[in-house]
Formats: sequence, C-alpha cells, structure tokens
Amino acid sequence: MGRDFQTFLKQLEQAGELRRIAAEVDPHLEMAAIVDRVCKLPGGGPALLFERPKGGGMPVAMNVWGSLRRMQMALGVEQEHRGLDAIADRIERLVQEALPKPGGSFLDKLAKLPMLAEIGQWMPKTVRKGACQEVVKTGDAVRLSELPVLTTWPEDGGPFITMGMSHVRYKDGRRNMGLYRLQVYDDRTLGFHTQLHHDGARARHGYANGERMSVAVAFGGDPALLYAATAPLPPMISEVMFTGFLTGSGVEMVKAVTSDLEVPADSELVIEGWVDPAELRREGPFGDHTGYYSLADDYPVLHVEAITHRKSPVFNATLVGRPPQEDTYLGLATERIFLPLLKLVLPEIRDMHLPAAGAFHNLVILSIRKEYPGHPQKVMNAIWGTGQIMFTKGIVVVDEDIDPHDLQEVLFRLTSNVDPRRDLLFTEGPLDVLDHSSDRFAFGSKVGIDATRKNKPFDAFPREWPRDLAFPEAVLAKVEARWREYGL
Repeated sequence: MGRDFQTFLKQLEQAGELRRIAAEVDPHLEMAAIVDRVCKLPGGGPALLFERPKGGGMPVAMNVWGSLRRMQMALGVEQEHRGLDAIADRIERLVQEALPKPGGSFLDKLAKLPMLAEIGQWMPKTVRKGACQEVVKTGDAVRLSELPVLTTWPEDGGPFITMGMSHVRYKDGRRNMGLYRLQVYDDRTLGFHTQLHHDGARARHGYANGERMSVAVAFGGDPALLYAATAPLPPMISEVMFTGFLTGSGVEMVKAVTSDLEVPADSELVIEGWVDPAELRREGPFGDHTGYYSLADDYPVLHVEAITHRKSPVFNATLVGRPPQEDTYLGLATERIFLPLLKLVLPEIRDMHLPAAGAFHNLVILSIRKEYPGHPQKVMNAIWGTGQIMFTKGIVVVDEDIDPHDLQEVLFRLTSNVDPRRDLLFTEGPLDVLDHSSDRFAFGSKVGIDATRKNKPFDAFPREWPRDLAFPEAVLAKVEARWREYGL
C-alpha cells in the first residue's frame, strides 16, 4: 500500500522540505500571493502548510510538488541515481520487453510471464472501507463554503478548486482521472472545466443530454496520484493503474457513497456529484498557467450530492500563474518520463526540453540525429501530430550533440545556425483552449525552427559549414590538471 498524503507531508517536513505557517492567512488572494513569492525562490521554495485559514476549516497544503526533490520524493525516485529518468528507464524496458521479436518462439512468450505478473501488481484493488469516508455529509449538510477554497487572482470569477482529481467513467466503462479546475458557484454547485481536447470532455460527450454522468473529485491520497492525473497517457491506460506502475503497488479504491464510481480509499476528502452535459453555465475568468486570465466560457455544472472526508483532513490547493510555479516540476516529470514513448515513434530524437517559460505547450526544444534532407521538418510535423504535444506553438530542433536544456547554447545555435527564410517552417493546427494569442478559438499558426548545422549531403548547402571552436582534449586535460597551480 502506498503512502497517504499526510504521511507524505510528514516526510517532507522531516526532510526540511515543508514549512508550517501558524499565522491566520486569508484564502482570498493572500494565500496565493504568499505562494507566488515562495514558488519563485531558487529551486521552487518549500512546500507550505497553512494551519489557520481565515474563516476556519481544515489546513491547506500548497506547493507540495514544487521542487525537483519533492517531485522525486513523490514518485519514489529520490534515491535513484538517474532521478526521474529512472522511471523513463522502466518504461523503456517495458516497451522493449512487450514488443514482439522477429521469429519469436514459445520460450520467448514464456519469458514475458514475469512482466505480466508485474503488471498485475499495478491494478487497482477494491476495498470495503476507506479513510476518506470517516465523515459523510449528504443533503443539506453539504456546504462547499466550509472548505478553504482559494481565490487566487483578483479578476477570477470566484473561488476555484485547483487540486481536485476528478474521477469519471466513459459509457463504455473506461475510467478516467483528470485534474480539472472547479469554480465554486454556491454550496451545492461547481463549474466543471473540462476542456475541448481533454478526456473529461470526451467522457461527458458520450452521455445524452439530460443523462447524468457521475463525478467524484478526490483530494490527497498517494502523492503519485496527483502526477498521474496530469500525465499525457494513451487513452487505453488508466491514470489509477499508472499510479500503481509508479508506486509498484495497486491503489486501494473504495466505492463512492452516491454512485458506483470508485475513489482512492485513503483520500483526504471527496466531493461526489453529477453532470448533465446539456446544462452549461458561465465559468471563469481564471488566472491561468499561461500567465494570463483565461476567458470566461460556458462549461457543465457539477451538482454536489455528498462530501466525505477523514476526521482530520488536509485540503490541497495549487497556484497557477506566470511561470515558474508548482506545475513547473509536474511538467519536468512529464518531459523526462514520457521521452521514451516519444522516441518509440521518433527514434531519431536524442533529448527533449519543455521550458517552463513556454507554459509546457508553447515551446519544445529537441535534439536529433539528422540523417537526410528535411529530417528536422519531418520531426516537427510528427510532433504536431502526436497526442497533447500537438498544441506546441514553437519547435526548435538542434543537433544531437547539443543539450536542449542549456538555453544559452540553444540561443547560440538559433542565432548562428538559422537563416530565417530557409529554416522556418510555418503551419496551422490545434492550439490549447487556453491560448489567447490566436484570433480563432483553439486553432492557429505554429512555427518550427531548424537550428541544426547545415551541410552538403543533407541540406544542399552551397558553401562549407565552419567547424565549432574547440580546444584539443589534451590541452583541456592539461589545464584541468594545473588549475590550482594558476592561482585562479
């Protein structure tokens, strides 16, 4: 069984990664302003536990995933030499083991049995009782106003729940868990912000108008759950099962009080209700991770039927806004963990970087092994046709020996290797719903920049391409050995 949220908070405190704030703090703007200042400290600042939210109620934990170390602790790889890349290594191994081998024999199939047994350990496990239902409130006892829900930016449409993991079920039985914001309208209704391209919207579109789709919004549980809720998984993979992969053990699930949905049994709190796809209400505006307010629009209404929680729960929230914020490290985890899957379809890719300043879907930097004319452009077009990374507005491609995380080096190659007329590729396609820069909703132009070196075999470059400046290895080794002798 994995850790629960409060156990994880204790681990963070013991590791010097969490600070308690005993002073009374207002969830209306003040709490968010504190977190915004902390998030922008070098390394992401500490996690914060606000023990006395103004107006009473349960403590509020914020910036919990907001550093590389805490992200590694949440996913159980802090002690691994390769950190988050250790999870990528596991995915790569699984992919390689699962792929059929040419001329495979019966013995090859038998060799896969241990892998199948391992996969079986990741499946969710149903239990009869859960800590998340120690207190059950239904009917008139349901009051969302009793929760310390934050208003984070002054022009927000109201208070917004930002760290609730929404569990829904498709009509065909598939389960989905996603991290969707929820605007508090009153004590019994929420705005259910399920965007056009996301699984939560696809799930509700399978229900007829007037038909109720059950929703259960869970908070806390194993810290890996929150990351899984944000992960760009293929449609056939459940986020709950992916959590089992991350932790090595299936998540214990308990049946909700008012529906047949299942929720993580050790959650801190669960909001249960339903959505009618035909009922829409104006939601927003909302200060978003783009650094701007996303505009108000019509979204489904979540009618709350029950709130269940632990006897002494901790409420979890996040601040989204101009980077860097807590989601910087969630994005970093996705960059490292899902690189092997991207390389499965684009093996020429050597590395990838999603800079936080690009809000994760505005800029991708790729290093590739260039092998033929138009290779960088082929990679650009493939990225624009792949999963959630299709939203990328700008792609920069560099050579395989360039580190895409070294932004100074990338900028050097952009200015030294690029002829704008020759090396820029423009196209059009889907954009993230939150993108405000396009004059069309969720659709606009994109640019790819080929910042690779140009040469005659691959690029028909008419002149000789100069070599990079570099000292001989022997000279560098000599300087390294004598550095102290220089007195510098």
